[in-house]
Amino acid sequence: MLKYEDLKERPKELLAATGLKSDEMAVLLVAFAEAYAESYPEDRTMEGQRRQRGKGGGNKGNLTKLEDQVLFILVYEKTYPLQTMLGLQFGLSQGRVNIWIHRLMPVLQKALAAMGMTPERDGTAVGGSELAQEGGADLVIDGTERRRQRPQDANRQREQYSGKKSPHRQKSGPGQHP
Repeated sequence: MLKYEDLKERPKELLAATGLKSDEMAVLLVAFAEAYAESYPEDRTMEGQRRQRGKGGGNKGNLTKLEDQVLFILVYEKTYPLQTMLGLQFGLSQGRVNIWIHRLMPVLQKALAAMGMTPERDGTAVGGSELAQEGGADLVIDGTERRRQRPQDANRQREQYSGKKSPHRQKSGPGQHP
C-alpha cells in the first residue's frame, strides 16, 4: 500500500509517483493543509453538519494522514489510473476512491491557486507573463509531409516514397513541389 512515509525517503519513486520533488511536496503539503482546514473545518462533518462527537471517532480509514491524502490525489492526477487500480494501490474500494477523489480535488485546486500554480485561463494575460517573456527552447514543427493516395505506377511510387513504411505521404518541403 502506498504511503507518503515510505516514499519521502525515496526521491526517485516520489518523483515518479507524483511529479514533485521532496522540497516541492513539502511546500504543497503546507498549502494543502490550509486549504483542507478551510474546506473541511474540524468542528464540522464532511457534509458540513456540526459534529456531535469529537473528530476522530468511528472507524479509521486508510487515508487518515494528510500527507497520504496529498499523495493519493497527486498519483491520481499524474497517472490517471482506473479507480479500481488506484484503490488497489491505496487499499481502498473503488467507491471509496471515488469519494476521496471528489473530496480532495477541490482542495488541491484551492491549494495550487493559493500558491499561484494554476494555469492561466486568459490568453491575453499569457503574453505579458514573465515565463512567456523569458523564452525557452526553439521548437521546429515538422509539417512537410501530407497523406496522399499511393500511385499505381512503380516508378512514380519510387519518386513519391517518403522513406516511411506506411502510409504513403506527399513530400512538400523546400525544393519539393506538392
